[in-house]
Amino acid sequence: MSEQTSKSTKQEVEGPSQSPDPRVRNSSKIAGTSEPPSSGRPRRHLSPNQRAWRRFRSNRLAALGALFLIVVIGLALLWPLFSAPALAPYLPRPMTFLPEPFVDVPFQAPSGLHWFGTDVHGRDLLSRVLYGARISLVVAAMGTIVSLVIGVLWGALAGYIGGQLDSFMMRCVDVLYSLPSIIFVIVLMTTLEGLFRDWLAHKFSPEAGAVARMLFLFAGLGGISWLTMARIVRGQVLTLRTRGFIEASRALGATHIRILLRHILPNVSGIVIVYLMLLVPSIILYESFLSYLGLGVQPPHASLGSLIAEGTAQINPIRIYWWVVVFPGVTLISMLLALNFVGDGLRDAFDPRSLRDA
Repeated sequence: MSEQTSKSTKQEVEGPSQSPDPRVRNSSKIAGTSEPPSSGRPRRHLSPNQRAWRRFRSNRLAALGALFLIVVIGLALLWPLFSAPALAPYLPRPMTFLPEPFVDVPFQAPSGLHWFGTDVHGRDLLSRVLYGARISLVVAAMGTIVSLVIGVLWGALAGYIGGQLDSFMMRCVDVLYSLPSIIFVIVLMTTLEGLFRDWLAHKFSPEAGAVARMLFLFAGLGGISWLTMARIVRGQVLTLRTRGFIEASRALGATHIRILLRHILPNVSGIVIVYLMLLVPSIILYESFLSYLGLGVQPPHASLGSLIAEGTAQINPIRIYWWVVVFPGVTLISMLLALNFVGDGLRDAFDPRSLRDA
């Protein structure tokens, strides 16, 4: 009697035993869901883009590269608007392309007043580097946009239509691939830039002719960078156009334009974004090389390539002004590394196998 009383008292204290229901356990196994945690919160369902963002954040090099690019872009855009004389007393005038003022102390070493020193004309090199980074980023952005528009449209049409049109369009890409890309840009700029500049000056104004070099840089660098984009998009479209959801949309009466815009292009957006991030460094490098040769950005404008060219021109056996080369070169290398890290991080984040394992 005392034993039964102790058992009943134990059950009242501990509460009724929670024996798991086998039907609930089997149903959870069939559904493929795990039991919720002890906190009682259900597991949050993440979309593919959210899982890609989570994987991108977990990549430290990619996250640091993105943070560095945000800082550089912010400084390049906002630096001319600063007015603190202790930071950079010889800033370019806001929102203009006028040259910076000259001072009487050329080749001043880095100090608290001029963090990057001064150049051959005594201009603050930090302001020049940030101004040059802005020009390089603008050229890279415009060239990337040209490559995006031409490459995606060319590859999507070739892959979706197929047949003889696909063969003709891809042969055009092969012919353009056979041409040396940088030589093509150099010949284009040396032969047609003068005519285009004179036409702009005659049609609009002499000031409009000054932007002919920049427009040719946008068109030339974008015109040699869309070929790989077209091949990548074409290959993806060839695999998507025979999928079941495309056939279902076609059976429901969807037009070809609707299928391309609503079903095919959104499915190739991930790989397009990844390739664009890997394309930006190559365009910056092309622009810097052309500016180094004197065929890119010209004074009073400045890019990182032209700043490096100006710095190397001041190297002589008597004295080496190292800061006029080191700071623009380090800035260019840092930007290229950061862009490559971000591109690699996006490639890993948008990889379908990585998203499946996340």
